Amino acid sequence: MKRPTQVDVARLAGVSRATVSYVVNGLANGRVPISKDTRQRVLEAVAELGYVPDARAQALRSGDTKTLGLIMLDINNPHFWETVGGVEQESRASGYHILLSSTTPDYKYAEDIFKDLSNRRIDGLILMGTFIDQSESAQNTLSQLLKRRLPIVEINDRYNVNHNVDRVVSDYRAATMEVMAHLLSLQHRRIGLIYGVASPELGEDRLQPYRDSLQAAGLAVDEDLMIECGLTIEDGYQAARQLLEQPSRPTALLAINDLLAIGALRAAGDLDLIVPDDLSLAGYDDIPMAKYLMPRLTTASKDAARLGQEAARLLLARLSDPDRPRQEISIPSRLIIRESTGPAPF
Repeated sequence: MKRPTQVDVARLAGVSRATVSYVVNGLANGRVPISKDTRQRVLEAVAELGYVPDARAQALRSGDTKTLGLIMLDINNPHFWETVGGVEQESRASGYHILLSSTTPDYKYAEDIFKDLSNRRIDGLILMGTFIDQSESAQNTLSQLLKRRLPIVEINDRYNVNHNVDRVVSDYRAATMEVMAHLLSLQHRRIGLIYGVASPELGEDRLQPYRDSLQAAGLAVDEDLMIECGLTIEDGYQAARQLLEQPSRPTALLAINDLLAIGALRAAGDLDLIVPDDLSLAGYDDIPMAKYLMPRLTTASKDAARLGQEAARLLLARLSDPDRPRQEISIPSRLIIRESTGPAPF
């Protein structure tokens, strides 16, 4: 079936095509005087025919696409989807749609995604993660976008990086000090770390406080208690098995995200260890399923949805005022103590 056009609407309403354009583009009784009766006839014809304005043509006329680009991290991690949800909620409330792309640990792929999205017609762009720092090509693309004055907002966990764009920053340093203090107060002295990251710098805000907390407590940093692994639940499972099958196993495990912690929880069960009686377990991100596990998972949170909401607000504000000073919003992390941590077994 042929899609109805403004000419079809004009013919049915008995008006000119220009009059239809004025009505559907909101110019009637403003810049262009059109009677209420004429406007009503046009709207009735629009409804009868099911006419929908061509968004591409509107964008060409106005210069605005009402579309925001978003590059997210690991598509398999619910934590990042919560952030995407926050962006989408805030953007939709202001009449914008989201064009979503995701990256992988392969920085070359991230470069290609960034370059492709930057060539599309979007009004602004939100970047999640640190891939720009690892790629000269991505840095060049960013420089070109800044010259075009495309509004850009970063969501990042690195306070010492400045790309001269608005950004929302949050890391887990303070929360890691809290979770380590919590475990140490429960008399845990052998605390393992499951370190699953796409690149080492992404988990530095958990690795360094882990080391510092052990040293501050007068405990040696045992490299055998730190396992590097991949990003999946299976990776967490295998890393936990490797730690828990040691002759002198850890009494607590700290996994740097909740997906890895879920794998560790399964590994403990397969080894007939009861959490938290035989093993305490903590993760990060407070993904939705964390409080529905058996036992409920002790974790840390950055408030992922708020990260997305604040990033969208910054981007929308930049669209309204391109010359406003650069903005940075810092969101604190917090420890959430649940059932998966308890006193060390003796």
